[in-house]
Amino acid sequence: MSIAILGGTGPQGRGLALRFARAGRPVVIGSRDSERAQTTADELNGMLTGAAQISGDDIRGAVAAAGEMVILAVPYAAHDATLDSIRDLLEGKILVDIVVPLADGDPKKVDMPAAGSATEAAQELLGDGIPVVGALHNVSAVTLNQLDHRINCDVLVCGNDLAAKEKVMDLIRLLEVEAYNAGPAFSARCIEAITPILIRLNISKKVPFTHAGMRIWAPDA
Repeated sequence: MSIAILGGTGPQGRGLALRFARAGRPVVIGSRDSERAQTTADELNGMLTGAAQISGDDIRGAVAAAGEMVILAVPYAAHDATLDSIRDLLEGKILVDIVVPLADGDPKKVDMPAAGSATEAAQELLGDGIPVVGALHNVSAVTLNQLDHRINCDVLVCGNDLAAKEKVMDLIRLLEVEAYNAGPAFSARCIEAITPILIRLNISKKVPFTHAGMRIWAPDA
């Protein structure tokens, strides 16, 4: 079944499209500009061999084409408006929210919405009938787009619907990374807030890396 990635022309969306297509899952990139989406899809297809197809459409067209998973990867400023524009198409689907509410003009800070997190805001806006799962907040876009490197981090997944979370974790594991159930949507307040810390590390000249991630591990393992 196809995965829709809304905001698929941006760095995170492009990287996820490449990774999922390489893992054998067809992807539909959704953008406000359908021509730009298709141009991006053509470019990404040219970077892959033996992979599933990546196609492009406008936002609503991409959601309609999705089998079950719709990944929201738009800038936070477009978060609520995008959800409002597709709400009527999400019945029977799972909304995977990877958006982090970074502070305007300073990606080293978050500016959480009144709901507590972007994930909670999405669930509040869409209602309990549409499962929202927060995931992939802390994975660097640089890492996603470097196909000759594995994704050397783990993924924390949160949401109020256990069955939906398990499906999302299975999807993420196609990328050869480990995904962990981090609890209800409330947990997104902590998970989303980790991203600006990673960004701060990434831009620091005092560390020998530029795309930090998170790893869950047992010290004695």
